[in-house]
Amino acid sequence: MAENYDVIVIGSGPGGYIAAIRAAQLGLKTAVVEREHLAGICSNWGCIPTKALLRSAEVLHYAQHPGSYGIKIEGAVTPDLKAIVARSRGIAERMNGGVGFLMKKNKVDVIWGEAKLTKPGEIVVGKMTKAIVQPQAPLPKNTKGEGTYTAKHIIIATGARPRALPGIEPDGKLIWTYFEAMKPEEMPKSLLVMGSGAIGIEFASFYRTMGVDVTVVEIMPTVMPVEDAEISGVAKKQFEKQGMKIHLEAKVTKVEKGANSVTAHVEMKDGKVEKITADRMISAVGVQANIENIGLEALGVKTDRGFIAIDGYGKTNVPGVYAIGDVAGPPMLAHKAEHEAVICVEKIAGLPNVHPMDKLKIPGCTYCHPQVASVGLTEAKAKAEGREIRVGRFPFVANGKAIALGEDQGMVKTIFDKKTGELLGAHMVGAEVTELIQGFVVAMNLETTEEDLMHTIFPHPTISETMKESVLDAYGRALNA
Repeated sequence: MAENYDVIVIGSGPGGYIAAIRAAQLGLKTAVVEREHLAGICSNWGCIPTKALLRSAEVLHYAQHPGSYGIKIEGAVTPDLKAIVARSRGIAERMNGGVGFLMKKNKVDVIWGEAKLTKPGEIVVGKMTKAIVQPQAPLPKNTKGEGTYTAKHIIIATGARPRALPGIEPDGKLIWTYFEAMKPEEMPKSLLVMGSGAIGIEFASFYRTMGVDVTVVEIMPTVMPVEDAEISGVAKKQFEKQGMKIHLEAKVTKVEKGANSVTAHVEMKDGKVEKITADRMISAVGVQANIENIGLEALGVKTDRGFIAIDGYGKTNVPGVYAIGDVAGPPMLAHKAEHEAVICVEKIAGLPNVHPMDKLKIPGCTYCHPQVASVGLTEAKAKAEGREIRVGRFPFVANGKAIALGEDQGMVKTIFDKKTGELLGAHMVGAEVTELIQGFVVAMNLETTEEDLMHTIFPHPTISETMKESVLDAYGRALNA
């Protein structure tokens, strides 16, 4: 006889495990199905371990430039690749074990296997096609396996995987995805990165700081194409100053593999084809949702351009079936998945005043050097919508704290509705802007106007003062520039 639950979540990534915890908190009998590793791609192969790698690169950068801070270090400072990778993997293991603990603490059953929707309110869990990646941390006691399970509500949180271009498929040796890029056995001397979105540019930044000769190929006119063009331009100058080679409006049309290198045929903006040879290549051309073989067709669950179609609360067109996170469409961000999870579960539980997802208020962060962060409309999008706008800018070079830190290259840009004073968007490039952006996110959620921000006291000396100065500049009132 099938075991029955109130909620079953398929996938334990940042969306899935948060959905399971919130459901359990609300008194719903809950289980989560996982085929590979608790905490999903984010904690095991994405957000967290990549930040560990980038932190090691940051420390190396400072250690190799001690004179900028009046410090003398005798002898060469060199990276220990094995130790760097081991530190990153150890942090992933810690996060993985932490989610296992949270499942146990919240009395969420963990079902190991491959889940498939068979009919409304029912899933069948079969054998895993992948080995469990559960490093060190013991499995929660409340674990189950193959069988049939039923639930009033089934939430699909199966995430996404790297997208591959025909003829340029990653092979794990010469052409990498982020999986191989995170744990190289040896440091390549040269690297070609195809795609300059968050994943591509973060790895480009890491490997360049490690001393690798890095070339980036991007099909769009700017690096990090989703960002404001002006901010992308500032970032590109810094990347090139660090020694990166960047080709915009260019595409890899063909790849030839050697014994220990790849040669990419790159069609440039002018139509000419240039051959670029590198030891390794990273394919970072986006991700695709894991929608195959989970029974969507059997239930008639609608998809749209490769993603499960949902409303603002995670509902699909099939009653009792929901989707959250990457599998439900862009932006492909862990914090978007987490927020969707809470919205979805609270709506299921019938809580009052549950607000649908507002994608314009989802911040985006890229942890390259310099960092890039944003929320809301870019200047181009605001103009395309026919908005009359005011734009403010403030450079880090005019900020005392940034100068003291030796991080004076960056800027903050704010966009306001000229008629109402509504903050439409905020865009930043520079040191620690991924920590600063949340100030503008809160402001937008509170429907803060330029007047509210001007009346807010920012502490001195902090980089956050650039935020207020940017607001002031939009109205011709900047005080320090």
